[in-house]
Amino acid sequence: MVLKKKKNVEVGRIILDDQKLASFRSIATGEENSLVNLLLECVELKDGIEQLHLLKKIGSLLRKLDTNSVHNSQTGSCMEILVAIYWGLESKSPLKRATVSTLGCVPENLQEEVVGCLVSCLRKEMLTVEKSHVRKTIDSIAACMENFSLGEKCMQVIYLEVLQFLQTALLDFKLQNKSLGGQHILQNKLMYDLLLALKTSMVLVQKVQGKIHGIFCKNPEPALCECMCGLLASFTDIIIDGNFLQTVQSSAGMAVLLFIKTIVERDELLPKLVHDLLYNSTKRVHDAPGWLVRSCGGLYRAPPPDDAVLFLIQGTLTMLDWGSGSMRDGGDQLLLDILTTLLLLNTCLQESSMVLSVSRTLSFWTTSALDALHSDTCSQHLKHSLNGNSESIQKLLGYVWTHWEHPLDALRYQTKAIFKNILKIHQKTIEGSTEETDLFFLNLTQSLLDLEWHIKGKYISLSCLVEYLGTDYILTVDDSIPKQVLGIMHEQSLATYATDLLEKMFIGHKNQLNSSPQSSNWIEQWHKTWVLPFLTALCDEKSSQTTTIIDHYLPKLLKCNPDSLTYMIEELRSSDKAGKNGALSCRGALGALMTCLRTARAQGLWSTEDKSTWDQLIPVSLIKQALVHKHEQVRLDALGLICETNRTTEVVSQREMDLVKFFLPYNLNSQFPAMRQKIVWVMRKLFYRIRDSSQILYKQTQAINRQKISGYEEKANNQDPETQLQQYKDFLMWVCERLFQALFPGASYPSNFIVLSLLGIIAELSDDVEGQTYRVIQISDAMQPAYADALLGCLNSTFEEVKLLAYDLMRKLPATLFRLQDGEKLHTLLQAALDLSTSTKPYDCVTASYLFALLVQQKGFLLALRACSSKQQMTGDQFDGLSKTDGKQPDKETVETNILEVIKYLVNCLSDEIRQAAKSLVHAAASNPLYGRVHCIIGTLQQLSLKSVTKIAEWRQIVEGLISMAFHLSTVVSPICQSSSPEGLIPMDADLETAENLHKIISEIKPRDTNDYFAQVKVMKSDEDKETSRNLPGDCNPAEDLSMTMTDADGRSCQVTAQMVLVCCWRSMKEISLLLGFLCQNVPVQSVPDSKDGLLAFHQVWAIGEYFKYQLLQSRHRGAFELAYVGFIKLTEMFTKCNNSDLQKLTLQWLEEVLQEIKSSAPSSKLCATRRSAGIPFYIQALVSSEPKCSNMGFLKLTMNELIALSMPAVPLSGSQDEHTTIPQVHALNILRALFRDTKLGENVIPYVADGLQAAILGFMSPVWAVRNSSTLLFSALITRIFGVKRGKDERSKKNRMTGREFFSRFPTLHPFLLKQLEMVANTMESDSGVLKLHPSLFLLLLVLGRLYPSPMDGSSSSLSLAPFVPLIIRCGHSPVYRSREMAALALVPFVAIDRILLTAQSLMETLPAPTHPCIRQNQIHGTLLQALHLLRSCYDSKQRTNSCLHQELHDIIDCTRAKIWLATRQNPCFLTRATFLDIIFILCHHLDVSNTVDPQILDFWQITHHIILDSELFKDSQKFLPAPGLIQWQKSITQLTLSVVAKSVSLRPKSLSRDAICKLASESAEIQPSLLLPHLLQSEFLEVRLLTLETVLFWLEEKDFLQARETDGNVLFLLSGIEDTLKKLAVQEKHPACLAKVLKILCHLDMEGLFPWIVNVSVMSEAKLLRWILSLADTTKSSVELQSATLNLASKLVTHLVQKKQEKSLDSISEELKQWVRLVVQSCVVEEQTEIRLTAAKVLIDAVPSLLANRQLYLDLPDILTLWRCIFTLLQDEEQAVRDKTTDVIQMVPSFLTACKENDILYSVVNPSLALDLGLGLLCELLQIWGQVVPGIVALVEWMLEEDDVEEDTVNETLGEYDVLFDRSEINLWAEKITFANLLEKHLSRLISHSRAVPDDESHFCLLSAKACDQAQRVARLFEGLPPAAEFSRTADYTRLSIQKVRLLNTAQLLRLFGLGAIIVGHF
Repeated sequence: MVLKKKKNVEVGRIILDDQKLASFRSIATGEENSLVNLLLECVELKDGIEQLHLLKKIGSLLRKLDTNSVHNSQTGSCMEILVAIYWGLESKSPLKRATVSTLGCVPENLQEEVVGCLVSCLRKEMLTVEKSHVRKTIDSIAACMENFSLGEKCMQVIYLEVLQFLQTALLDFKLQNKSLGGQHILQNKLMYDLLLALKTSMVLVQKVQGKIHGIFCKNPEPALCECMCGLLASFTDIIIDGNFLQTVQSSAGMAVLLFIKTIVERDELLPKLVHDLLYNSTKRVHDAPGWLVRSCGGLYRAPPPDDAVLFLIQGTLTMLDWGSGSMRDGGDQLLLDILTTLLLLNTCLQESSMVLSVSRTLSFWTTSALDALHSDTCSQHLKHSLNGNSESIQKLLGYVWTHWEHPLDALRYQTKAIFKNILKIHQKTIEGSTEETDLFFLNLTQSLLDLEWHIKGKYISLSCLVEYLGTDYILTVDDSIPKQVLGIMHEQSLATYATDLLEKMFIGHKNQLNSSPQSSNWIEQWHKTWVLPFLTALCDEKSSQTTTIIDHYLPKLLKCNPDSLTYMIEELRSSDKAGKNGALSCRGALGALMTCLRTARAQGLWSTEDKSTWDQLIPVSLIKQALVHKHEQVRLDALGLICETNRTTEVVSQREMDLVKFFLPYNLNSQFPAMRQKIVWVMRKLFYRIRDSSQILYKQTQAINRQKISGYEEKANNQDPETQLQQYKDFLMWVCERLFQALFPGASYPSNFIVLSLLGIIAELSDDVEGQTYRVIQISDAMQPAYADALLGCLNSTFEEVKLLAYDLMRKLPATLFRLQDGEKLHTLLQAALDLSTSTKPYDCVTASYLFALLVQQKGFLLALRACSSKQQMTGDQFDGLSKTDGKQPDKETVETNILEVIKYLVNCLSDEIRQAAKSLVHAAASNPLYGRVHCIIGTLQQLSLKSVTKIAEWRQIVEGLISMAFHLSTVVSPICQSSSPEGLIPMDADLETAENLHKIISEIKPRDTNDYFAQVKVMKSDEDKETSRNLPGDCNPAEDLSMTMTDADGRSCQVTAQMVLVCCWRSMKEISLLLGFLCQNVPVQSVPDSKDGLLAFHQVWAIGEYFKYQLLQSRHRGAFELAYVGFIKLTEMFTKCNNSDLQKLTLQWLEEVLQEIKSSAPSSKLCATRRSAGIPFYIQALVSSEPKCSNMGFLKLTMNELIALSMPAVPLSGSQDEHTTIPQVHALNILRALFRDTKLGENVIPYVADGLQAAILGFMSPVWAVRNSSTLLFSALITRIFGVKRGKDERSKKNRMTGREFFSRFPTLHPFLLKQLEMVANTMESDSGVLKLHPSLFLLLLVLGRLYPSPMDGSSSSLSLAPFVPLIIRCGHSPVYRSREMAALALVPFVAIDRILLTAQSLMETLPAPTHPCIRQNQIHGTLLQALHLLRSCYDSKQRTNSCLHQELHDIIDCTRAKIWLATRQNPCFLTRATFLDIIFILCHHLDVSNTVDPQILDFWQITHHIILDSELFKDSQKFLPAPGLIQWQKSITQLTLSVVAKSVSLRPKSLSRDAICKLASESAEIQPSLLLPHLLQSEFLEVRLLTLETVLFWLEEKDFLQARETDGNVLFLLSGIEDTLKKLAVQEKHPACLAKVLKILCHLDMEGLFPWIVNVSVMSEAKLLRWILSLADTTKSSVELQSATLNLASKLVTHLVQKKQEKSLDSISEELKQWVRLVVQSCVVEEQTEIRLTAAKVLIDAVPSLLANRQLYLDLPDILTLWRCIFTLLQDEEQAVRDKTTDVIQMVPSFLTACKENDILYSVVNPSLALDLGLGLLCELLQIWGQVVPGIVALVEWMLEEDDVEEDTVNETLGEYDVLFDRSEINLWAEKITFANLLEKHLSRLISHSRAVPDDESHFCLLSAKACDQAQRVARLFEGLPPAAEFSRTADYTRLSIQKVRLLNTAQLLRLFGLGAIIVGHF
């Protein structure tokens, strides 16, 4: 039972004019149920519903009538009345449909009379020529032909008159359209009227088509001919005229063909007439019939435009009968010609709407082709022409390949429909053969499978093919498809396509397996194919990558085969995955199990109503484990498993409620926003389940009570419903109390968000909903005064979302709960709101706004406002209204009055402050920032619907005052926002020259300030600068201070900074814009000037528009004009919706004016030419986007055409260009950028992309920097618009690329342009002079071309081929600029097909010169090598090539490489080309299978590589290298190659050898010896060599999936044998931080025992000495995060090693070092440290748990152990989620002797930080008992409670914290909750004291604690007394800090009370 709100349906009412009603009453009879009386009663009723019922009754009576039952006069009168009723009703009215039904019941002998009445009435209606009546008449005509037989008979009678009426209406509509330019509302209404008339004429002609056709075939009537031809002429004019909507033109195209078809005598004549009309209209005009030439003269006088041809084709395909065969062979040829024309139109029409129309038309064409093929008279020629291998179908397939990735969803859908129809067409042409053997289907399948999986069209096409070939065949070709598709489904954009494919495949596979002869074991194979890959991905993949799989794939899989759930559960619980926790980013088997069960339950596959179901599927303990799992998705799935069902009325069991109780405390503080939203959403489902199921339970309770009263009681098997309802109430009460308790001071934002959201949902349960008979709980029942105060305090949160949630919740609760009826409290809160509205902190005015919104709802508000106003000493009669109100008005009037008066008050306050600001902006910024008042005015106005106010006159004055105030305020603050450098207006710079320049800016804007703050520039000076500053002019002498001391209104001093002044100004501008925008959007405008129906006058609207125009065109501050744009958007939207034509025309007028001003570029123009044209793009963007989407986008076309023309350079690369002449071009480029980025314009800007890209590339060649800069920004915006937003870091990813065919098909003009530009660029690379020539557009061209790639589906399309670009890109690689060569290499890769990569690389290598070549150009060599290198990388990275394909090509490339090997040797003097050649060798060696080959060519190449390495300068020469270009690259390349060869050589050696055997083998190894090469590399003088070597060694040790490491440890040991001494030496001698860090990390991976004895340079270092050295190193490495982390890690490894040896003496000897190590750990845990260091500290503490922190023996002093535990608790409350999650692993390291004795369902394994904090404190208390340190431990832990905050710094001074830093939000850690930790600590200490029965031997420690706590309590109480009223708002930080300390002290008192102490502490509070 789902409770839903009932929708109200507007029925209307029957109304007759008085004359007809009086006439009808005169014939009434005395019979009660006679027809006349019933009809009279019906028309006299006032209720439309009752009239509807009477009409039905009249219809029943009419069925029973016969000829003699009533008099003919009465019957005729009744029929006339019914017809009059019919014509008087609206066409969509239910009453009109009922009237039609009633008239349909008229007996046959009366039907002719009814038709006569209809004809008579219609003729009268058509005589009326009023415009509004014409639309109604057309509606009535259309309704007559819609399921109304009598209406159709009427049309048969007067069809000619109706056609003539429609012809007149169409002509009139066309004339009106010409006079409505710019009036979008009227234009759109007219278009729909025109469309209705057009469609009505078509329907009418179709209804009487046979009659009209017969007349034309026999003897055409002149009137009919004239009418038909006139309508045809009107349709033709509409098609040609571009001022009509495309829907109208498309309908006109169908109408043209319908009329031609109706007039033409025989169908076989139609193909020729239509063909001539489409293709040869001007040439074949003499062959056409005269009536057709006269009617379609516009088509015959000139070739029709492309869009007109498209509309005619649409009509041809729709209106001609292709399946009957009546058009003979001419129809077949016409059908094929239409396809050719459509494919041609696709390249000509670029507007998105036209592109979509072409696609739909092609889809219509395929449907028509199918109809033609199904015809019995279908010719063989047509079948052959439509075969899948025919030229026509191949071209159509090319269209599919080009458009299946189109950004328009509708077009992709049409593409799918086209492809499906193509398959059907081909299937029809091959009837008699099977699809499995047809070459077309097989080749198509293979081609599709060869494509990459990022292409959406691949999934769509394969889905279609599965229907024909079956899943078995697809899996036979490639059985890895399920795994591959599941692997790509993490891409959100591909998920739905991939799911559709997989669904079709697994459903088809199931059916095929079921129907096969071996179907007994089909389920196992099906599970292996479809379920097992899903479970593997679910367990092992990251959560972010499996979300879409769960949402899309899993539900459909379970729906296909519900029994698979059992298989999933068994597989997940029994597999080895269940014992693995996996990485943090993976959910593991437990998470996968929760996911599957949640989805299954949501689908209704299993229910939890039976308790045994839980135990059968999964134990409750496992669910509890999942509810507190570290992985957030696992927790959410477990919660969803509990809450989500397929029935909202399913009863919530006690077990489910207990699990929710367990979940909530540990999951309120969730840091991820998405997780918080999902928790709230899932809990909402639970609460609504409780609400809906409680209705059923309540009804059951009532039924049981009735049975008890009647004496019959049935024994129920289920739980008593009354008991269940009580459980619901107890549960919700517990939830409310728990949530309210979480709203303590200092609660984190995540907790506040979840708590308030859940409380808001519970409050919704109390709302009145239709059908709700029982309410489980009223949230007010759970409220307490403390909870109400906590909820009210949420309004002071710095997060506006929390304020909004709290405010919404308070609005749902009675005001009495917050004691707002108390006048004193109301006054206190109102005063706080008024104070906050002038705060210098921007978020304080938001709090004030919410307070005002809450308080204006109270009746006592006016009295409180009067009390507050009396303090302000305001003068005048501005508060006279306060005395006139008695507070006893109805609620709505009270609220309106309150809002009216508070706005008056705020406006008057603001007016005084504006006057003060006009004198001194600095003073205003310091004491009364103006924006706060305006923000509060807006927030208060939002509480009232200004369209339904009652005090019109007063509100008009208020609106006028607000507008005037806004303009005045803008005048004061706008000079700063409009200065040429607003952000730097208040000068604070370090040099005097800048100070002088800023002084000029100040002189320029001349701010209205009377103090000297603006007259002086401020310079950050040192002592020696003071003398120099005296040289400045007197009026520019810099002040010494960076801030200025001012006094506020109360005489308090405050510091004013530049930031405060700037924020005051631009935020004021922001609020003004929002206020004016709000007024435009919400205040009703006068319908006509001087009318009394609106609050906003026309001249005020115009003034607001002029204000926005001024601000947008002249503001320089981005914050100011961005918000002005928001307000201006609201204004333009109001223009669009209003009915005033003058206001509607303003938009076009402003647009034309600003475009003209941009073009003129007058010196007097104030348009900003810098700062990306400032607000000008926003201004034009607002004007253009205000145009309705359903219009023809005339504003956009006008703007784009003008801007494109301006953006194109008149003379490219002209030296005469300067900054003044190019200002229009700069503006045009900047505005184009904004328009292309505007998402509102969508695909409407696509037709201009090609021109925009040309403008950007040509503009980049301008000599003026401003043009180049704007061109670059435009280019960037266009790349994003074309290829989409970049979604990954991989620059070469094909996600943001497209095929060349698709790109150039969408933008055909770019193909010749880019080719020409690239040829010009390439020609500059061929200079023999060696002079550096860098073409400006080279980078842009390569960036564009680099985003294109060839597709296997491209075929042999010639005109748009990518082939001509390849040689030009290769030539661009010869550029003398390194970056250009690199970009050319990257751009070349995608242009080469996959099967041509190695051949192209080989041809490039062959072009390299021999060493004896007379002219060796290193730049050219390097460019060629880079291109070959990137091609080889692409080849080996490709997943589509097999090793067998590469074998021969690999031989060829090796031959080329050997032939040019001199480039890698000393013979080549250029280090850069040597490095690149070595990179090529590295790639080849990396992919050589040396171990399994006997190929002499490969082995020879391997030996050559060895010699290159050993003969290089790195190993042969001892002299130092001189700096040379490419030296560093060469060092890296030779090192990388050496390490690769070393690793490859080691992998050839025998495996699993002992250490001695490995050492012996190393000493005997020839050529490549790791024991010699690695130390040589590690000791190299070059930093890059050492660093790369160390990184590689560290990789060998860390990477678990590294091939040699996975197979055997022997290879790694062999690689590292003999380098331990080198590493020790490096550790002591290395100076570079990065290298030293890598060395220390490597040492951490080695066996600590094997590192000793530590001998370096003959000296031996002991373990203790080594520890001291590492700790001393840690003190000196603060600058390097990596080194600091490595030092901490190594020191901790060494400490753990020493502890594990359990040598008491040795530990005593290093006790000081251990304490130093503890201090190091503590320093690494502080919040100021980098995240990486804190993560390392967490890892160190985790490793120390078994040996130190949770050991039975206490190796360290108790304070040190407790300090380390304190570090764990600190990290568990860290700001970073990664640090917290890492630290939770501490719980997994707890020894078994601690976990074995626990009686809890929660395993100490993978838990979330909140539970880990709770468990950790419990473990520590248990360890204190094991160590026998209970009393000292209690003392230390209580001191934790008292030492967290240092209240010594607090004073009683009321000004404490009054002027903090702007935007300071006090607490840094937004996750930690100090009260939560204090409460947990108190809980576990209480248990420890109770269980251990601790009796202190010496009570002095506890007495000292008590005294300390008493002293703190006394100070805190004194500070509380010193706070002002409503301190939670005015002094939030102090109030919160003191409240937290109060809770700690009360907890301390509770603990001390167990020892008989602490009572006095409570007394202070």
